[in-house]
Order: sequence, then C-alpha cells, then structure tokens
Amino acid sequence: MSFADQLGFTFEQAPTRRIWRVADLVSAVRTTVERAYTDVWVEGEISNFRPAESGHLYFTLKDGDAQLRIVMFRSQARLLRFRPEAGMQVIARGRVTIYDARGELQLSAEFLEPVGAGALQVAFEQLKARLAQEGLFDATRRKPIPPLPRRIGLVTSPRGAALQDMLNILARRHENVGIQIYPAQVQGETAAAEVAAGIKHFNRAKSVDVIIIARGGGSIEDLAAFNDETLARTIFGSTIPVISAVGHETDFTIADFVADLRAPTPSAAAELVIESKHRLAEHLAHLHQRLGRATRYRLLMARNHLQELSQHGAFARIQDLMVRRSQRLDELSYRLAANYRTLLHEYHRRLDIAAARVRHFDFRRSLAVVRSQLDAGTETVVHAFQSYLAARRSRTERLTAQLNALSPVKILERGYALVFDAKGALVKDVSQLKAGSEISAQVARGRFTAEVKKTIPD
Repeated sequence: MSFADQLGFTFEQAPTRRIWRVADLVSAVRTTVERAYTDVWVEGEISNFRPAESGHLYFTLKDGDAQLRIVMFRSQARLLRFRPEAGMQVIARGRVTIYDARGELQLSAEFLEPVGAGALQVAFEQLKARLAQEGLFDATRRKPIPPLPRRIGLVTSPRGAALQDMLNILARRHENVGIQIYPAQVQGETAAAEVAAGIKHFNRAKSVDVIIIARGGGSIEDLAAFNDETLARTIFGSTIPVISAVGHETDFTIADFVADLRAPTPSAAAELVIESKHRLAEHLAHLHQRLGRATRYRLLMARNHLQELSQHGAFARIQDLMVRRSQRLDELSYRLAANYRTLLHEYHRRLDIAAARVRHFDFRRSLAVVRSQLDAGTETVVHAFQSYLAARRSRTERLTAQLNALSPVKILERGYALVFDAKGALVKDVSQLKAGSEISAQVARGRFTAEVKKTIPD
C-alpha cells in the first residue's frame, strides 16, 4: 500500500480543457440561439435608427436598461407601410441570431408594427404632418372650381358604383355636360399610380375644366391608394382644379386635404334601369373582392410553402451567410464614408496651407531647384541600383555553380548510380539484398531493373 493510500488521500487527474477559437465559439452559440429562438415577438422603443443606402434598416429596441439590436433587411423593409422613427414603441417579429463580426446578439426582423395605432394609420399621420409642413394643405393656394364646367374629367374605376352615381347626378343636373372617363384602379398596389396617370393625362390634353377623382367608402386599407405621397404631389401640381370624392363623409384621405375641394360620394336615388346597372356593378365588385380574397389566399399558401422550404438547413446557411455579408458591407461602407470625409478634410487643410505658402514664393525658381535635386537624386538611384543588380547577379551565378556541384544529377553523370530494392528503398548495405531479389537502378539518363545473382559483403 502506498503512502497516499495509508493517509486516505486520492488523486484525480485534472480534466482536459478545451480551447475554442473565437469564430468557432461564436458560431456554436449562434447556432444554439437560432435553433431555440426561431420565431419571437419583442416589444420596445426604437433608438439609434439608421437606414442604410442598401435599403436595410438598423436600430435598437430599448426596454428600461435592457436593449436589443435589430436588423431588418431590404426584402422585408420595403413592405413596411410606415417609417420607423426614434422613440416609437413597436413590436418586432423575427429570429434571434448573433452577428459574428462583433459577437453581438441581434434580432433579424421580418415584421414590424407600431404599438397602439395600426401601420397604415401611422403612415397616414406621418405623411399628413410632412405634407402640411411643406404647405400642400394651405387654403390660399387652392384653385377655384368653375361654377358651370362644360367638360368634366372622371378618374375612377369603370366597375365601381361611384361612377354610376356620378353619371346619374350629372345627367339629371346638366344633360349637355361633356364627360370624359379615365379608367383606373382605386384599390390595390397599382391604384395610386393609375389615378395619378389620369390626372396627368387630363393636364396634358387640356380637354376638361375640372377633374374628379372618386371611389366608394371602405376601411383605411381600402383607401390606402389615396394616402399615397406621389398621388398627393400630382394633385398639388395639377393646373386643372381637382375635386376629391373618396369614401364616406367620415372618411378622410391625404387626397382630400390636397385637393382644391373635398366632396362626399354622390348618393342620389337612381331610377330602375340605373338601379339594375348599379346592382350589376355591385355584383362585379363582389366578384372582384372574392377573386381578390382567393388570390390573397393562394399567395398566403404559396408563401407558407416557400417559408417551409426556406427552413431547410442549406438555404438557412446560405441566407445567413448572405445577410451577414450584407450587414458587414453596410458597416464597411459606413466606415469608408467616414474615413473618406476625414481624408478630404485633411486634404483641404493641406491644400490651404500649400496655397498660402505658394503665394510667398517664386514658383518657377522653386521648380528649378526641385528639378535639379530630382535629377541628381535620380542619377544616384540609378547608379546604386545598377551596382545592386550587378552584386545580386554575381551572387546568383556563384550560388548556381555551387548548386550544380552538389546536384545529384551531376554526380550520376560521373558514372554513379542509385540502387533501390523492390519496395523502392535506397540500398546502402548489401545485407539488405538476397539472391534472387529484384532491384532497380537510377543512372544519369534512365532507369533499369535487374535480379541479384549473388551478394558479396565487404
């Protein structure tokens, strides 16, 4: 029994420690975090909001003393209906990950919505405040509406009930009035552009005295096309008076504030034949809505299927690599721009100093002195470089001669040979060989094999 056993001591071997590379440790932690938090909702206050030229959005969500960095890439950011701002309370949905370059925890957001009011309402208030500050809503710049226009331009949907109401009212009030219709979608992604195109068409043609843009009532989502900034600026820039007749009396859009006159949707009673046409228009509108709902459902199912496919590990790794490279590119672009501004400032300062110095010297005399010094320096450098090349050439020739003297090929050309056994090992002792074994020999120009007949040791 050993002395340690007698005293009751036991010795255990120290555990082997594992030393991680920083990149490997960060990657391992990022993989664990991403698997555990693939779809999370988080609420906080926006700070340090910084949109990049690439279209990506970078900001921080704060909650008390805690904060979380958020990145929303261009493909998701372009779908936002409102503009995030510092101090705004929002809810973000996305995937928790780690940015390898700084080892920081961040949320890759796919969806963002303000707390309280909906995204469309926030976008409406933001645009309304900005355009009001620019003066687009000033009453002093509004153009007067002709009391009895001879030609009226209607920009509306040819399938909507609003068109039938307006035609009925105009026919009863003035049967000889000229009506020109510019068909346009009044709901959906292309609606704002089509309505704006109708206003521009009548301004180019100069064929009407007043323009009416109209559609029936609906939710804020249905009227979103008339809260478009481009459409608002088109109405503001029109040389022909514009009347906005959008929605019910309680509905207000940006187009209503910019237009020269806001009017409610015509609702006069229709005669039987007009009423039947009106019902047909409502039926077509109902079919259009059903088609829209079916299309949105198919798109939703296709998107869900695409998301399931995108969860495949290979796509996730490729996407993660792309977004990390994109984020790194944004960071480097920002740093490059900052360094470029600093460098330009320093160059401007040096240029100012040089300009001040030049004003006090004869530039031609300075150039002559500099040219003389440059010629002398050039000649010195040429001689020195020629000497250096000659020394290097001599050393190279000497080393080449030494290498040739020690070259095994040169030794073989003197009549010597290298002998190898059947396994390819160099034979240095005859005891390595036996009678009948096969050997090969390398001479200066070629190789041959032979069979050992007899070995004669020294």
